[in-house]
Amino acid sequence: MLTRDIVIIGGGPAGLAAAISCHEAGDRDILILERESYLGGILNQCIHNGFGLHTFKEELTGPEYAARYVDKVREYGIEFKLDTMVIDVANDKVVTAINEKDGLLQIQAKAVILAMGCRERSRGALNIPGYRPAGIFSAGTAQRYVNIEGYMPGKKIVILGSGDIGLIMARRLTLEGAQVKMVLEIMSYSGGLKRNIVQCLDDYEIPLRLNHTVTKIFGKERVAGVQVSEVDPATRQPIPGTEEYVECDTLLLSVGLIPENELTRKANVRINPKTSGPEVDETLTTSIPGIFAAGNVLHVHDLVDYVSQEAALAGKFAAKYVAGKIHAGKTVTVDPQFGVRYTVPSVIHPENAEDISVIRFRTDNVYRDAYLSVYLDGERVQHLKKRILTPGEMEQVSIPKKWFADRPDLAKIVIRVEKE
Repeated sequence: MLTRDIVIIGGGPAGLAAAISCHEAGDRDILILERESYLGGILNQCIHNGFGLHTFKEELTGPEYAARYVDKVREYGIEFKLDTMVIDVANDKVVTAINEKDGLLQIQAKAVILAMGCRERSRGALNIPGYRPAGIFSAGTAQRYVNIEGYMPGKKIVILGSGDIGLIMARRLTLEGAQVKMVLEIMSYSGGLKRNIVQCLDDYEIPLRLNHTVTKIFGKERVAGVQVSEVDPATRQPIPGTEEYVECDTLLLSVGLIPENELTRKANVRINPKTSGPEVDETLTTSIPGIFAAGNVLHVHDLVDYVSQEAALAGKFAAKYVAGKIHAGKTVTVDPQFGVRYTVPSVIHPENAEDISVIRFRTDNVYRDAYLSVYLDGERVQHLKKRILTPGEMEQVSIPKKWFADRPDLAKIVIRVEKE
């Protein structure tokens, strides 16, 4: 059995940032395990720009952003194994993996960082009636075909779901000569960033139909068309009489992302039902000491810059854990209330907190001209005016460490949306 101080599962943006942070915090005994044949993760197929504005203060493509981290990993001499599938993580931090060169290998780690990313929801989760013809793809699969494999998924395309990948692929396919007929969204609001709606749909005159969904797929060998129906905003059920046939040869699904947490569950890590990712504290430690999580495996982010920031924090604290410098003392609960779906972290140990603790979250609906309020044991200490809050964009609040020092008996932090 191999031994390593820190094993990082995933060589995408979260895993790379965590590894670099571990190294810079003083721990050199690091191993990255990546199932693909290259480092960089999903960013390698994201050839559009818009990455790195927060991290590098310049606009990069996905491969350019990933390359900055890959180059740093190589510069530091951090060990990594490619084409290596992790098949088990035990709660005693034994990681089991398999690859062609080593066969089955086990690594006893002092700390494990989960950085497996997320996956797309599939058509099967939607229960759309019809056959299973060719021409149905997730948006991410279509992105890989176009940007890496050099294949076009189709010529006449309907996109179901307005997540960021679907919006970006609407533009990408249009630029490659396809006719993107419409983007459908069952909710009353888009699931993507506002900038992507403007730059990927509005700029190309691609209609976005809110409160609409696909209720039937036509075609046996190949998609021939879809039935589109309006849905009731309250029940999200199709409204009879609103059916419309739309001819197309391809249906792309961009209906949400799910943290990739099969391994997390195998380790018996406690899962937050709202995020489908692990529950963590301010050090990004899960319910099992020494197992950390960061990036889209923890909760789905809209900007990779935030993934890198979060993962760097996980790497720093993993190195501290190995050095015996994390102490779980008094606990302050973070309570998401009206308008807030969840918070990351869900608890804070003031003793371990950074000078500024960042709490990230998403709202549960669209709120206009509202306030984000923070309460400490019932005392409102922040009241931030927001022109618009939407579930498609992650929000965050900053908690100075001084607040904990000034309130040694603090028990609860509440974050909520308020109208006044």
